[in-house]
This record gives sequence, C-alpha cells and structure tokens, in this order.
Amino acid sequence: MISKKEVRMSTEIAELMPERLSDKTRTPTPAEIEVFIGVEAQHQLAALEGQLAARYDLSRELRFPFGKDYGWGYKFSHKSAHLLYVFFARGVLVATLQIGDAQVAKLEVALPGLSLKAQQLWKNRYPCGKQGGWIHYEIDTDDDLSDVLALVAIRKKPARP
Repeated sequence: MISKKEVRMSTEIAELMPERLSDKTRTPTPAEIEVFIGVEAQHQLAALEGQLAARYDLSRELRFPFGKDYGWGYKFSHKSAHLLYVFFARGVLVATLQIGDAQVAKLEVALPGLSLKAQQLWKNRYPCGKQGGWIHYEIDTDDDLSDVLALVAIRKKPARP
C-alpha cells in the first residue's frame, strides 16, 4: 500500500519534471527523439552510451515503463541486469536509477567525491527499501555525466574497468 507521503512525493517530483515524450500509443522515431532532446543532449546521450558500452555488455531498449509523467526513454542493461533508464525531456536527458539497500554503504563512501548536485539528489531521493532510493538526475554537464556513471558503477560493478 502506498502511503499519502509517497503519493505527495511522486506528485511533487512529476510537477518538477520538464516536458516529456508522453504519448504511449506512438513510439517516437530516433529522429523525433533527437529533435526533442536537442543537440547538446544528443552529445551527452552518445557519450553516456559510449562510456557504458566500454564498461558493460550493454543493451538498450526503447521503453515506456512508468507512465506519462516519465514518458519514453532508454532502458540500459548489462546482460540481464538493469543499470538505469534515460528519459527524454525537452532539451535534456534525465537519468533515473535505483540504489538498493545493499548498495547504500558503497554509495555513502563515494558520495563525498561526487558533486553537490549528486549529494542533494541522494539526500532528496524517492525512498525505496529501508535506506535506498531512486534518483532522477538531469544531465546538463560533463560533470553530471561523470556522476551518473559513478552511480551506475555503484549499482553494478563494471565488467571492464
């Protein structure tokens, strides 16, 4: 059963989110995705995917997993292990990943080396489990990209360093 607090938090998160590709009945084409996210986000997506592919046996699926508030995005996996979602927002990418209870201690060791933005996102995470949670990280800079890659590595150790 979802608590009233969780419903409020979910609603607050959705209200802060930028415009998404949210029509589930129409799968966006690669060209539509590129136009929607813009040139800078296209470069960030290519860089993220390249870095992930260098570290993991990467697969990518276009998915609509959580409804219209999140919209369409790529699900990235290493073999059968889910790594993260990257949702398409107007002019920006939003990386969504879960840090489970088993990974919290490892995250807390790494957190001081991450940006203040990453630290705040963790502090304000959407709770999941006893200590874990979901982070919705807007990728605006190369530093953001580094943070997201570090968070993914906490979630799943890279197959290749």
